[in-house]
Amino acid sequence: MRQRTPCMGGEIYSSDNDNDNDRTEKAIHLALKMGYGHFDTVKIYGSEPAVGNALRKAIEDDKIIPREDVFLTSKLWSADHHDPVSALKHTLRRVGMEYIDMYLVHWPVKLKPWACDAVPKCIDVSNFSTNNIQNLLDFASVPPAVNQVEMHPMWSKGGLGKAAGSTTSMMKENMASLDLKLDDDDLIEIDKLEERKIMRADFLVNDTTSPYRSLEDLWDYEI
Repeated sequence: MRQRTPCMGGEIYSSDNDNDNDRTEKAIHLALKMGYGHFDTVKIYGSEPAVGNALRKAIEDDKIIPREDVFLTSKLWSADHHDPVSALKHTLRRVGMEYIDMYLVHWPVKLKPWACDAVPKCIDVSNFSTNNIQNLLDFASVPPAVNQVEMHPMWSKGGLGKAAGSTTSMMKENMASLDLKLDDDDLIEIDKLEERKIMRADFLVNDTTSPYRSLEDLWDYEI
């Protein structure tokens, strides 16, 4: 049975120095006490060791929360697509955990078929366009249940937003988790906002090593 993802979570960045790691660990402890249950990290963020240290201390030493109530996500970085299993094992060593709850393919670049020894509870994707998802479904033996994408009031009307269903209902649900409510006037004002994607992934576009020659090509003209 697939574990339910907590509605409150945070994506954690941390530079590789003791002061920043200490601040990250303190922030995670505070987040846990405030009700956050989902923590998202990746090697490229530099936060895996700090996230792992903070969660182990909260789970094993301070007994703030049991491990089964923490949802830990990490991602397969594009440079590691040649050997995803080794990349995952390195992630487990950095976070100091026996398993993570979700492992995401971070960006839709070429990935050879691979299998893993059930270390993550689920393997899903991130930043995939609707066409990328369809291409993946054509060969994946286990279809992803999660596509972690950018979605907010200024970026909600693209192809992914339509494929996901009503963005209005999702916004209302998200705000309700904070005991806030969107009324009709709020939705009218949100609808007036100019669409603007923040995570454009320009670094994935080039004429030599990338399969994408333009941002429109990467996002299937949904940008």
